[in-house]
Amino acid sequence: MGSSYPAGYKPLLGVKETERAIKEIKDFFQLSLATELNLTRVTAPLFVLSGTGINDDLNGVERAVAFPVKALGDQRAEIVHSLAKWKRLALAEYGFKKGFGLYTDMNAIRADEDLDAIHSLYVDQWDWERVIDESERNLTFLKTIVRRIYASIKRLEFRMHDLYPALPIELPEEITFVHAEDALAAYPALLSPREREDALARKYGAIFLIGIGGTLADGKAHDGRAPDYDDWSSPTTEGHKGINGDIIIWNAVTGRSFEISSMGVRVDPAALERQLALAGKEARKSLYFHRQLLEGKLPLSIGGGIGQSRLCMYFLRKAHIGEIQVGLWPEEMRKECKAAGIPLL
Repeated sequence: MGSSYPAGYKPLLGVKETERAIKEIKDFFQLSLATELNLTRVTAPLFVLSGTGINDDLNGVERAVAFPVKALGDQRAEIVHSLAKWKRLALAEYGFKKGFGLYTDMNAIRADEDLDAIHSLYVDQWDWERVIDESERNLTFLKTIVRRIYASIKRLEFRMHDLYPALPIELPEEITFVHAEDALAAYPALLSPREREDALARKYGAIFLIGIGGTLADGKAHDGRAPDYDDWSSPTTEGHKGINGDIIIWNAVTGRSFEISSMGVRVDPAALERQLALAGKEARKSLYFHRQLLEGKLPLSIGGGIGQSRLCMYFLRKAHIGEIQVGLWPEEMRKECKAAGIPLL
């Protein structure tokens, strides 16, 4: 565990100052993001009914935290993994028009998470979704939205440096776009996706890695993506597939790449059919969410999630996510963090 902690680490802000800075980051960034993308804040569920297809399946293996609801005849409800599908239902229900959308505070519990310096049981992110039309289901439009999000991230960096001069300005002015297929070709000796992300983030400072979820030239996906929200299979003008990806930056404190956001153009009915077949999940077509989408009752959209604790951890130059949020950690990790000068909340 301890090998991931930086030597000679000393927090730039104390605990109370950190708490004030966390609030500043969250208040400032969500307003900036909402303005940049024309988003309205909405209230979101902490749990949804099991068996509806509304919950995010992540990589398809993580178990949702579930419980029986007495008032509903002991029907099972489950804590959301994310709101990737719920948001699209909400766009339709609230009647959002093209070019406008919603964002919300998403809180999740991922009981199967492997705990380390950047992963905890508790996940908090800004989940957002925006209505688009058919002409915007392409890589050019995706890049436009990514650049707008990155502009909000850069704006936040300056804001935090202005308030706390000890916090440096390190992000590049522009984000670099790289397809997962090109990353594989550029670093054939680096066998793991994480190693390729490290190399790219170190080189460019900030990247958007395109096409996550589809099979690459080596017969493997760069990383897992559920088949029923991001479109990772549609051909693009650059000869690759996928109109989705991750915003990844270089974290000088941890000395590794650091994923800030997962996002993408969402599946249309044709892409949903194709990806369910590729994933062997065609039985999902009978679920509520999938029926609504296949019957054309949901708007075309683009959306994603931006990690709140991740953003705070990066901009406050913290070595462990436990310096940002209160969590449960193995006793061995607590001892290692204490020895490394890392004050867990």
